[in-house]
Amino acid sequence: METAGEFLSYAAKLEEEAALRFGELADVMQSCGNTDVANLFRRLADYSRLHLADARARAAFRDMPEMKPQEYDWPNLESPETAGIWAADPFIGRTQALEIARDAEEASLKYYKSIYDTTTDPEIRVLAKEFFEEETEHVKEIHKWIEAHKAGKRLTAE
Repeated sequence: METAGEFLSYAAKLEEEAALRFGELADVMQSCGNTDVANLFRRLADYSRLHLADARARAAFRDMPEMKPQEYDWPNLESPETAGIWAADPFIGRTQALEIARDAEEASLKYYKSIYDTTTDPEIRVLAKEFFEEETEHVKEIHKWIEAHKAGKRLTAE
């Protein structure tokens, strides 16, 4: 990352793709009657849309590079928070769906943390810390859902 604008471009793309994937997964879970997990995926999609709006708002006063999807240099093939497409399997159980959501949120957290740990730009460092802290809260929430599920409690999106 060279500039705060570049960081925000990546953050916006990451959140956009996460919102799309979590929305798709919510639709699949809803269609196969897994309402509780569908509601969780919708909540995660909503969080991603909020972060997307935040990244775009912060970028309004900065030069953001215009990048095509293939120009983003992600640690893996897709952006870090893009949940595994295999979660769209209508026969997937709650446990597997929750683990996939957890893995996506943890990958995003790790991504922002790695930027925070390696950048020398103070502005990027501040932004990466803020995004890292937000993702930390999401990971905590997913872990809460996993523990509730293991304990046999009903999962509810508040």
